[in-house]
Amino acid sequence: MPVELRKRKAPAPAPAPPAKKQTKVSKVANKVKEAVKGKPEKSTDANGSSKAAKPAVGDTITLDGFGGEIETNDGTKTTLKALLDESESGVVLFTYPKASTPGCTTQACLFRDSYAELTNDGLAIYGLSTDSPKANTSFQTKQKLPYPLLCDPGATLIDAIGLKKSPKGTTRGVFAVDKAGKVLVAEPGGPAATLQATKKLVAAGDGSAAKEEPLVAAEPVEEAKPANGGAAEEQKIEEALEKPAE
Repeated sequence: MPVELRKRKAPAPAPAPPAKKQTKVSKVANKVKEAVKGKPEKSTDANGSSKAAKPAVGDTITLDGFGGEIETNDGTKTTLKALLDESESGVVLFTYPKASTPGCTTQACLFRDSYAELTNDGLAIYGLSTDSPKANTSFQTKQKLPYPLLCDPGATLIDAIGLKKSPKGTTRGVFAVDKAGKVLVAEPGGPAATLQATKKLVAAGDGSAAKEEPLVAAEPVEEAKPANGGAAEEQKIEEALEKPAE
């Protein structure tokens, strides 16, 4: 006789565990999680690593550890915080892509020729690039620059102030900060634009309205200039000027 198979009944589902009561601690923890979700995330670079937002005018930066350690062209190790401590009222950093190239020579000489005016109220002026101490010392000596040049081969400070070019290189610009860490100027620009931004800062510090002032002519340097002042044309010229001079 054929054997009759009987289907086994499925076991009844286990009852759901009772909901846990939220303690005061868990309520606070949930509120913290909700607040964190609402905060803007840090930007990420091409490698996916987190990166702090660029400092903007009016921000106050935390000086301890900001930008890492750099070196003056004479070989002295320093930091932005140390430079600020040594200054009377603040620090101005103008960045340049490569020492002794035409555009960078123009920029350095503009700051050289206006040095007394720019430092009259206690601001300390520094050039900043990824060049080696040897290259920057040669640049400083040849152009008779009255201010130190800062060497940042790893671009840690250049990156921290928002003037690192991706994936490699330095954006020409200017960054100024007072002794308390308040950002006063933070912008890219050509040789003349970086000088004018610094002059405006000095004028505002005197209690007068910032205004355009005539530029002091630098030593003759062959450099093409856009006929109509167009931003796109100026950018093309800037890139062409950064090729090493033969």
